[in-house]
Amino acid sequence: MTGMRLPVRLFATKPPVLYLVGAAFSLVVQCFPGWRETLIYDRSAIAAGQLWRVWTGHYVHFGWSHFVPDTGLFLIVGWLLEERHRLFARIGFFAMPAAISAGIFLFDPGMTRYGGLSAVDLGLLLYLAAQGWRRNWSDWFWPAVIAIYLLEIVVQAWHGGHGGGTIRFDEPSVRIATSAHLVGTAYALLALGLARLRPNSELAGRDR
Repeated sequence: MTGMRLPVRLFATKPPVLYLVGAAFSLVVQCFPGWRETLIYDRSAIAAGQLWRVWTGHYVHFGWSHFVPDTGLFLIVGWLLEERHRLFARIGFFAMPAAISAGIFLFDPGMTRYGGLSAVDLGLLLYLAAQGWRRNWSDWFWPAVIAIYLLEIVVQAWHGGHGGGTIRFDEPSVRIATSAHLVGTAYALLALGLARLRPNSELAGRDR
């Protein structure tokens, strides 16, 4: 798949039901700000037994400028993964948010609140891009996608992690969750490692 063929391939496939449901849920949460405190990743609440937050917290966003790119990318990449790497897409939909939350809880105790799909997006995108690049090492499109997304994270972090780049969070105390992005990256790398152990059909770019 090249950059020129990407839009055609995207809209030629069946919609990814799970990712449509996830995007719709994210939109509903964004439209009802009062739900934020019930659903967001909150370290104290999780420790007290409110375990649903390890998953729902990723669908909470700090303003529309946070919601639109996060949820848009989630839907687009989920659409492409459903067509090419269905097994990874479906397992990752449930497992990756929980893995990221667990990583934050265990290794970043200072992160008391967390929201957003950016870490999930990064894990999904890295897997998709790496598999696409493996099919054609001379294809510039996928490494360019990774570089642009990582550049955005660097820009945000350079501005203090407070949305000083393209995103303006609606809570001044919110910062970029570097630990979450690292866990999302680790999840994708682990999945890529496991994919290499699968039959040749997976190495060719499919894991139905």
